[in-house]
Order: sequence, then C-alpha cells, then structure tokens
Amino acid sequence: MALASFSLLLLLVVVVPSSVLISTVDSQTDGCSVDPSSVLPSAFTAAGLSCRPVWNNFILRYSQDENHVLTIVLSTVYTLGWVGIGFSKDGMMTGSSAMVGWIGKTGIPHIKQFYLRGRSSSEVVANEGKLSTTNIAPVVVVYKANIYVAFQLNFSTAVTTQNLLFAFGSSIPVNNRLKEHNDKTSISFDFSSGTSSASSYPYQLKRTHGILNIIGWGVLLPIGAMVARYFKRSDPLWYYIHAIVQLIGFIIGLAGVVAGVALYNKLHADVSAHRGLGIFILVLGILQVIAFFLRPDKDSKFRRLWNWYHHGVGRLNLLLSVVNIYLGIHVGSAGTSWKIGYGINLSVLLLTGVVLEIFLWTRWSQKTSIPPTF
Repeated sequence: MALASFSLLLLLVVVVPSSVLISTVDSQTDGCSVDPSSVLPSAFTAAGLSCRPVWNNFILRYSQDENHVLTIVLSTVYTLGWVGIGFSKDGMMTGSSAMVGWIGKTGIPHIKQFYLRGRSSSEVVANEGKLSTTNIAPVVVVYKANIYVAFQLNFSTAVTTQNLLFAFGSSIPVNNRLKEHNDKTSISFDFSSGTSSASSYPYQLKRTHGILNIIGWGVLLPIGAMVARYFKRSDPLWYYIHAIVQLIGFIIGLAGVVAGVALYNKLHADVSAHRGLGIFILVLGILQVIAFFLRPDKDSKFRRLWNWYHHGVGRLNLLLSVVNIYLGIHVGSAGTSWKIGYGINLSVLLLTGVVLEIFLWTRWSQKTSIPPTF
C-alpha cells in the first residue's frame, strides 16, 4: 500500500510541471459570477480582478498594478483544442503575439506564447513573440468544464486601449503547431474603463476590395478576351458578348479600385508596388474603354494598327492583373485559402484557353495555310 502511494505521488510530480496547473471538476458554465480563485495561484487572484464578458463564452478577468504589470485570466467553456488571446497593434492577426493554452492528449496542460508571422499554420511560431512575461509562471486550469488561461505581462507604461484577438480551435496542438482556428474575433478593449468595441480594422472593406478585383480583373476580363479570340465564327454575337462582359468586368474592377483607395486612406499601408501596379492596370483599362469608342471600321487603313494596339494592351492588362492579384493576396496576408482559390480559378481559365486554342489551330489547319491572328 505504501509503495502504491509513493508511485502515485512520483507520477504526479513527473507528469504535472510546476509551471502549469490543472483541476477538473463537475460541469458549470463560466461567467463573472464564477470565482476561480480556489484553483488559481494567489498571484492571479490577490489583485482583485475586474471581469468582463468579451465575446461568445469568453470571459476576460484582468488587473493592472502601479508597475504596469497586467494580470490576465481568460476563460471559456472547454472540451478540446486550444484557446488564445492575442495582442495586436492594428487589430490584424499578422504581426501579433498571442498566449495560447490547451490540454494535451495525455491530460497535461500547456500554455505558450506564439508569434503570428502570417495567417498559415507554418507561420505561427511557438515560444516567440513580443510579449514580456513576468517571473510568475503562466498557468492553465480546467475547472468545471471551463478553461482558465492565466498570465502576467510587463509593460513600460500603463495599458489603456489595446487591440485584442480572441480565437479557439478544436484540434489539440501537436509539436506546438496550431491548426487553423474554428472562429475568432478582434476587439478594442480599454483596460482603464473596462469597455470594449469592435475593432476599427476594416476587415470587410479589405475583403470587398479583394473579391471585386478578382471577379473584375481576374475572372470576367479573361473570359471576355477568350470570347473575342475563340468565338468569332458567331459574328456579330461574339462582339456584343465580348463588349458586355468586358464592360461589366471593368466596372466591377473599378469598384475594387475604389474600395482599395478607401482601404489605403484608412490604413496608409506600405504597399507601394501593389498600389502602383493597380493604378497602372486601371489606366490600361481606361485606355481599352476609350479604344472601344474609337474603333475604326473594318475597311479603314487604321484597323490593323488598332487591332495590334487593342490586343497588345489587353493581354498586358490581363498579365499584370494576375501578378497584382497574387501580390495583393500576399501583402494583405489573406492566407493560403485565397491563394489556392485564385490558383484554381486561374488554372481553370488557362486550361480552358489551351483547349480552345487547340480547337482553333485544328480548325485553321483544316481550312487555310494562314495562321490565326493573335
């Protein structure tokens, strides 16, 4: 009996690290009325924490002393996966630092700082970040079906308004690798008054800018160009379809540019290459619209020159649009899903163009020795 008790004690000492605590009791929904002081170290309860619900089931308990030490206890209902709180300069995920807690597959609690270099899982790096923790070890506690992530941060001045990110994922991190979150939010929190508001970062405007430009410059304009090249046998139907699709694409692309200007005025982000290329693409698009109204008759001696100009500027515009869309996805930290999504769209367009080109050359070889014009 004594040997069994000693073995159990030794197992607890080895398995449960001194820097992290865990306690699991009966289920109970979390809230500011719940007092976790009985399971948290005194360093996280002695200061008299203020408490505010911040998002869904997320509860933020906090205090700040005269030495600008910020004590944070983040809690929410927990079953599996990870829970994190990030500190951001601009409300964006990229460039922020986060404290993340979870319970491992063997029941061992973990809490680590992560530096969010980008939006993909490979760019979220463990044990790095810009948050300065105190010598009080952070802890993770599971208490009545709620997880409590507690830590202290040092700041050089008093913390007032701060952009905070909250997120959770359902997959337990393996080898300190966080998988993509199930949901997240960004708020602006005032630690002096305890008030919060939606983040001022224009997420929706940024998304609108990207979607409009992809549809306009990256989808409709290439389709309109293919109509003009591969369906001239259906004359004059091809011309009207080409003109309508290109006009709609230009209008949508122009709306995307307007959204981009509004986004730049809000953020003043350093995206000179993307911005300059976008302006150049817009100018080429405007020149194409002007060329439509200056289109010479088929019998005009200037028609061949006009065709060379119209085809050359159009192809240059399409090529630069592809480059700038990928550049925008990169500088906007839109993530792998946007790159893959647009990559699939581009692959479909290219594959369609190759198939239609083969049909065009096959038809030409059967009828004439003069190759089709580009």
